[in-house]
Amino acid sequence: MSISSALNAAQSGLTASSRRADIVANNVANASTPGYVRRSVSLSEALVSGNTGGVKVTGISRSSNEYLVGERRSIGSDLAKADLLSSVWGDLSRRVGDTADGPGLFSAMSRFESSLSKAALSPESGVDARGFIDAANDLIQELKTLSGVAVDMRAEADREIAVGVETVNDALKQIQELNTKITGTDRNSNYAATLMDERQRIMDTISEYIPVKAVPREFGTIDVVTDQGVFLLAGTAREIEFTPSNVFTPSQTLAGGQLSGLTVGGVDITPGASSYGAISSGAMGGLFQLRDQDLPAFSDQLDAIANDLVTRLSDDSIDPTKTPGDPGLFIDPDPTAGAGLAARLQLNPAVDEAQGGEIWRLRDGLGAVAEGDPGNGTILNNMLNAITAINTINTSGLQGQFSVADLTAHFSSLTGQTRIGHESVLSSNQFQYQTVIEAEQSESGVDIDAQMQELLLVEQAYSANARVIEVASQMINTLMEL
Repeated sequence: MSISSALNAAQSGLTASSRRADIVANNVANASTPGYVRRSVSLSEALVSGNTGGVKVTGISRSSNEYLVGERRSIGSDLAKADLLSSVWGDLSRRVGDTADGPGLFSAMSRFESSLSKAALSPESGVDARGFIDAANDLIQELKTLSGVAVDMRAEADREIAVGVETVNDALKQIQELNTKITGTDRNSNYAATLMDERQRIMDTISEYIPVKAVPREFGTIDVVTDQGVFLLAGTAREIEFTPSNVFTPSQTLAGGQLSGLTVGGVDITPGASSYGAISSGAMGGLFQLRDQDLPAFSDQLDAIANDLVTRLSDDSIDPTKTPGDPGLFIDPDPTAGAGLAARLQLNPAVDEAQGGEIWRLRDGLGAVAEGDPGNGTILNNMLNAITAINTINTSGLQGQFSVADLTAHFSSLTGQTRIGHESVLSSNQFQYQTVIEAEQSESGVDIDAQMQELLLVEQAYSANARVIEVASQMINTLMEL
């Protein structure tokens, strides 16, 4: 090798070392940057006229493991759904309650039964009668509140779906733009790696809502497809369509046409739909499950409890003074309305002083025109027997033989079991997600210690190449002095 060749080789070594130092510095600086993938410099021998002529930088490589990225996204979609369901059912379980002493429906029902028992023991007591009326109103209010919470949660889920659709549509457009930039960029450059990192972060955002996969295409571009095989981006972004509801009532359903599903290019991807494209995971999966399945079922069970109260206390054998077939202590002001009885439930005006009624009619009968014997507790005891009787219930997922208190306890138990089930799924998904995150970090994350070791090697290589240049220069100077 000639002295000039040695100089050229050493100079190329300095250039490569400088590039390596730059990449190491960039790695260290972004060690905590979310979505950053570790870079490395790709080197190869430089050939000059068929002979080795030092080293050349062939590109910048991203240490990305696409299999682990895909696994993380898939588990992340499951995690987003599990987290949402666990949070909502945790809230519902707390609101329903599970003890007679705490807040919630279970406690209100317990107070209702105990206050009726007390009034039946002391039919002459106006204080006990008013205590029972107060407990009945509290129970009505608790049912209304829970029914309203379920409707509000459905409305919130519908709004969150709309926000999610907008987020995903915007993200798909951003990926299309990044694809265009990557196509016009040297794919082995650090700039291209930065664009790919950004694209990966946007894909991660989409996967939180909808489980998706990246399909590699030419020139470093990707298409985006759901796990079910529906393309959301195929060269160009396809718009997900959804129409949010302006108002929400208990009777609104997707099946009834009052609520919107999700479509892409005419393909139904609504979670729970019979279409091949129906998605089943991600935040969208959880939001649709809440809006169209879980919360309506919760509301139906509340209605079943309210209906059980109305039916039991409307029995004609309880009160001989009321017209046969007329409602008893509790009434439904709009029996033809269907869903939402728990929200409509009212106290019979005949005993509600706030509506012009008389409290003594609790004791003497809803149809009584004058006060009767203060010590006659027959009707009150009939009501107590009605709510403590063991009746067969088989509706809205509530099955078995229950008193009204037992039915409420069963409802509370089912709500708690659902919460525990979702918490268990969430815990499992969190463990899986953390495991794959750690595996991905070991493959593509930045290890500061390893980067410092790499920097030492870069420093040694740089010093060695600089020494070669120094020696070669001395040799040239020696020749010049001859």
